[in-house]
Amino acid sequence: MSKGRSCPADYRLPAETFSAPANLACDVLYVIGGLYGNRQALDAIERRVAGEPGATAVFNGDAHWFDRDPAVFSNIEQRLQRHYPLRGNVETELARAGDDFGCGCAYPEQTDAVTVERSNRIHQQLQHTVDGLPGMAEQLGDRPATLVAEVAGERIAITHGDEQSLAGWQCDQARLQSLERQQQLDQWFTEHHIRVLACSHTCSPAALSNGEWAVINNGAAGMPNFNNGRYGLITRIARTASAAALYRAQVGSLVVEALPVTYDQRAFAAEFKRQWPDNSPAALSYWQRINQGTDMTPEQACIRGFILASTLCALEMLP
Repeated sequence: MSKGRSCPADYRLPAETFSAPANLACDVLYVIGGLYGNRQALDAIERRVAGEPGATAVFNGDAHWFDRDPAVFSNIEQRLQRHYPLRGNVETELARAGDDFGCGCAYPEQTDAVTVERSNRIHQQLQHTVDGLPGMAEQLGDRPATLVAEVAGERIAITHGDEQSLAGWQCDQARLQSLERQQQLDQWFTEHHIRVLACSHTCSPAALSNGEWAVINNGAAGMPNFNNGRYGLITRIARTASAAALYRAQVGSLVVEALPVTYDQRAFAAEFKRQWPDNSPAALSYWQRINQGTDMTPEQACIRGFILASTLCALEMLP
């Protein structure tokens, strides 16, 4: 398969990965996938985490993407060290010698070739940034791809793609609606004694629960996900609910929620444009979404078992 569509063999996650003891325990767990180099979103996320006693943040991959400026890239990296950063396909391919797999997104067939090619070009330019930062490739590559956390005695599996692959698409909205996929997950949760699977990668949110287990895909922390405002999305898992949640599910003793990341849109847009001017691959692929949001609604992200909460705090309406 071509660059950007193929899934490297080392992306496969060993079957025993999520049977291991927990790597960390906390009262409140935030899972942040797809920051995509948005420093303004990181500002908002760090304020939220710092303001909640007992909170821990896990950045589950693709923290970089739009940050081709070495100063921006380095600033984000430095700040991630305060938390628990994992590898996504972006970090994995930036750390890899050579360019055999392009961006490593493993795009499915329905993604058009132009989009895949642009992603490969973004990766190439970001690779130049990393090559100019001594030791950065090794730092990115040394990160784990997965993590098991414990909250209120419950086990949470965290990965970038899905439970099988670092860049798997089996937790996107379409696949999670499949009865076959739901049955597969039911068996997996039971075998590994996992209560929640938290992931991202698909750049589009999805949430599914049967009351005994939940899958929550936060889509993108650093870009708009819905049609009702320009804000990112992160996952929060705790014993108690947050007043800021967009939607939530009760799963065992846990409350699993999607929270908005209302960042400084003007500052982010200016920083994006400075790094990716008009007609650059990132501008062509992402500017419309950054500036106008998507066509998706929060209701569409809630496949089953999740209910809408208050969206008022997230509605930074488009001018």
